[in-house]
Amino acid sequence: MKKLSLAFLLTTFSLFGQNDAKTCETLSKINALLQREHYQPKPVDDSLSVFVFDGFLDALDSNRNLFTKIEYDKLCKHRLQLDNYLLQNNCSFMNDFVAVYTLALNRKKKVLEKIQKEPFDYTSNDSVKFSKKKFPFDLVATDLERIWKKRIRYDILEDISKLSSNLDSLNQNFATLEKTTKIKLFDANLCQVNSILDIKGRIESDLHNTFLNLFCTYFDPHSNYFSLAAKSSFMSGLSTSTLSLGLNVGFNEKEEIVVQEIVPGGPAAKTGKFEKDDIILAVSNTKGISYTVSCSSIEKIGELIFLDSNTDIELTIQKKNGAVMTVFLRKQVMKATDNVVYSFIAEKKAKIGYINIPSFYSDFDGNSVQGCADDVAKEIVKLQKDNIKGLVIDLQNNGGGAIQEAIKLAGMFIDIGPLSVLVDSKDQQTILKDFNRGSVYNGPLVVLINGNSASASEFFAAAIQDYNRGIIIGSTSLGKATMQAILPLDEKKQQDFVKVTIEKFYRVSGKSHQMQGIIPDIALPILFDSITSREDSYKTALKNDIITTKARFSPLPRTYFPQLTALSQTRVKANVRFNEINTANEQINALYNNPKKPTRLVFKDVFDDVHEIDSLWEKVKKIVESESDFTLSNTSYDVENLKFDTFQQESNAYKLKNLKNSPYLEEAIAILNDYNTITK
Repeated sequence: MKKLSLAFLLTTFSLFGQNDAKTCETLSKINALLQREHYQPKPVDDSLSVFVFDGFLDALDSNRNLFTKIEYDKLCKHRLQLDNYLLQNNCSFMNDFVAVYTLALNRKKKVLEKIQKEPFDYTSNDSVKFSKKKFPFDLVATDLERIWKKRIRYDILEDISKLSSNLDSLNQNFATLEKTTKIKLFDANLCQVNSILDIKGRIESDLHNTFLNLFCTYFDPHSNYFSLAAKSSFMSGLSTSTLSLGLNVGFNEKEEIVVQEIVPGGPAAKTGKFEKDDIILAVSNTKGISYTVSCSSIEKIGELIFLDSNTDIELTIQKKNGAVMTVFLRKQVMKATDNVVYSFIAEKKAKIGYINIPSFYSDFDGNSVQGCADDVAKEIVKLQKDNIKGLVIDLQNNGGGAIQEAIKLAGMFIDIGPLSVLVDSKDQQTILKDFNRGSVYNGPLVVLINGNSASASEFFAAAIQDYNRGIIIGSTSLGKATMQAILPLDEKKQQDFVKVTIEKFYRVSGKSHQMQGIIPDIALPILFDSITSREDSYKTALKNDIITTKARFSPLPRTYFPQLTALSQTRVKANVRFNEINTANEQINALYNNPKKPTRLVFKDVFDDVHEIDSLWEKVKKIVESESDFTLSNTSYDVENLKFDTFQQESNAYKLKNLKNSPYLEEAIAILNDYNTITK
């Protein structure tokens, strides 16, 4: 036994040593790249060390139920030394993190296996506390069993509470429900631990990647490290699969797989059960293969979802209100044009053109001429043939894309002149101009934005606002005025990459919307707006500033802006739905921002806690589903084309249904009608 133990230790530390060298080599290359290419490089000092160390420990033990205080204190000797290690090319500190993390995971596994066999008491006066801030690392090893018992008891009671809003019914079946839920939760927790411990090299690889990414994000939140591994292969399946579920997914800040977009007309959209930010908990097919997301590799999940041989898929999802449901989906062939620019005619008093731009996509590979700006030009031509009296450009939830497309698009509405100023790390200014004299559309214009409108969307909205070419309405945008480039650490190997922030945008006035966002000319109430994460929520976001620029531009007069703003504000104040949104937002803000009271671990208390927000979610659902007061139709051109395409008919119907409920389009139409009335 002693020989085996010694061999194990030698093997383990040999492996650690190999990873030390790899981590140090990669870290050194990343630092050199960032110092050379980043817009605003930072020194490698104690501030970096503290940021990376604290973020690293948060990533490894976010709930503070893994590491003991003794272990945390032991690791703390590195808190102010990481910068020195880098400069000394010494990454042996990773040994301590890997060893402590491995020990903590094995200890957690033993505790879970032990308490799994014990009956739980649901009549005690134990309670759980909640906090918006991180709890301290004050865990004592002897308290681990008690803490995990409380944690899983709460999870069991919470899961059962989410099954129904009928307390009596749940109470009658509590014994059966408790038994199955307990098994499910222990299986999930143990599965998660085992998936980390059992896969050779996973701990070293996970810690390596997490550490390197945190190092990059110290420079700014949009600089990231990634390799050609799990995430890139998983996400690439979205664009390569012949058959599709009609869902675009990504990762949230907890590394959970979430729904980012529901493709109109696709299988997911047809069910009517998916919403943005739904969390995908489990995936299964009809052949008996099933994976729980929390304890399965991304490769396995991606294979199950994207292989064309898996035609039928079941997704278990968790909604914003905590409800869990399983949805059956059958894949179908999706056309490449499903998620591009589209237009409608909205009518109330007059015909108003509406164009939705989901992203600033472009033909990066040079295989076609298709791009966002050219597609918008085609939609404008179609709309003008139907004699529209105004145009709405919808950039809500548009996260950006190719800046060249944003430049081309802005040039379609502005005659000629500078659009923005790009500044690099050497403070050299490049004035981005619209060189094409004339414009595609000269009529009245309204641009819709919200807190998820970012980057290229903000570039376009800023140019329109600076030239007074149109009225910006909605809520303040995200506030990202930086540009990134993906650069390889090694030109030959092309295995490790860093997305680096290399430049910063400024408006033609010299002002920046970095962290500040594009502030709309007319603000409208938007659900969940105050809890939407914007650029200023990131600790390392680049600051807002002003530059002196040689850019010269001639804005249009704001002759009618004050009158249009006053009319809109009066209308919004009297609007029933906007008032309902304001009321709902007050409750949402209280729910998310106020400290949550401790909850006793008895079923009724947890049930009441879970269902406290039911009425609020019903209110939100009613607001979202209320129809607006305008008619919506296709252009004459699209009416003819839709006759021969069943799939596009389904996609079109989905878009029409969603847009018909938009109070923002309704107000945009009213503003354009006001303009036409005033300028008659």
